Amino acid sequence: MSNYLAVATVTAALYEVLQPAVGSAVSNAKVGFSRPDGTSSQTPLVNVYLYQVTPNAAYRNADLPTRRSGGTLVRRAQAALDLHYLFSFHGDDGQLEPQRLLGAVATTLHSQPLISRSAILKAVTDYSFLKTSDLADQVETVRFTPTSLSLEEFSKLWSVFFQIEYSLSAAYQASVVLLESQDVPQEAPPVQARNVYVVPFRWPSVDVVISAAGADQPIVAGSTLLIQGKQLRGDITVVLIEDKERTPTNITDTEITLPLPGDVPAGLQGLQVVQKLLMGTPLASHRGFESNVAPFVLRPTITAATAAPGLPPPSGPGGTDVTLTLTPNIGIGQRAVLALNNIAVTPPTAFTSLAKVSQVNSSQVTINIGGVPTGNYLVRVQIDGAESLLTTDATGNFNGPMVAMP
Repeated sequence: MSNYLAVATVTAALYEVLQPAVGSAVSNAKVGFSRPDGTSSQTPLVNVYLYQVTPNAAYRNADLPTRRSGGTLVRRAQAALDLHYLFSFHGDDGQLEPQRLLGAVATTLHSQPLISRSAILKAVTDYSFLKTSDLADQVETVRFTPTSLSLEEFSKLWSVFFQIEYSLSAAYQASVVLLESQDVPQEAPPVQARNVYVVPFRWPSVDVVISAAGADQPIVAGSTLLIQGKQLRGDITVVLIEDKERTPTNITDTEITLPLPGDVPAGLQGLQVVQKLLMGTPLASHRGFESNVAPFVLRPTITAATAAPGLPPPSGPGGTDVTLTLTPNIGIGQRAVLALNNIAVTPPTAFTSLAKVSQVNSSQVTINIGGVPTGNYLVRVQIDGAESLLTTDATGNFNGPMVAMP
């Protein structure tokens, strides 16, 4: 491999390869590395310009992966590049110097397409800023091959040089240059023993998540989840909710029963069935097969509601502060919207607050709402779109929870 100086070293080594042939073809001819500038000169010159760099198709993924799951380095990262050069030839057209220089370059790169180690070492010696280059140690030798460009492609290439007249030119590709980082990998101890396991390929699939009380029953705090699907049972089966593993109480191939944990916040949630495998010496559980992510809606429950006048402007927004006690807790960043209904008046009235974003994980949230007349109101709350339920009496009429608005 080679370090970051490899690209510049290839260009410098190219001088060592071409200069003897160019000087022999045309007296006093030189090899330069400037950007084409349109300067008309009778001085014989072969100008070499690196105009494009592309990833090498064969090596671009040879170093993947470079890091372990924990972020530690497995091996040094390697960038594989192809260098695209434009050779332009200048001199006295009456003496056909550009064409003689072209012939010398084409002959040299055809008979000697590889950049030799001696040419690289000579370039490193001639250019002090390349003294730490290690291109000579690269496993792959850099090879130059002519690039076949049509007249249209040459026209587009030269058009990027603003207001510069075309000169006799040829394109070459140098491949491959391997750039390696200077990071030091952390070597793992050698493997002392190997274990081979053969397990059937049974991928779990979750079809639906409902309340164990019935498919038409809401899921609230304290509910038991019924997870239905296919191939759910494994050697060790857990349910993943909120990035935490939960242990079911009952597992079959088509159903899993799981009491809803109390730390799951209200709102739209997702769960996965994870089947672990026992592997290693000594045996330890490892994540094996994982199901699709199945959604369910956990509705919040209001256990208490109180109201008090809000602070008047400019100290506060005025209106009324309604404090709700919730199960489960409202989490940080969750949005709460208050809904009030007075069904004792004719016609019934309804009021909705603006969204309140919780800054803490708490069982209580205070929401300000304005313009609500005095009276007793049915109260609901939406947490991230999941709405709390109202209770009913024996006749089926809504009777709570209630809040007295001052």
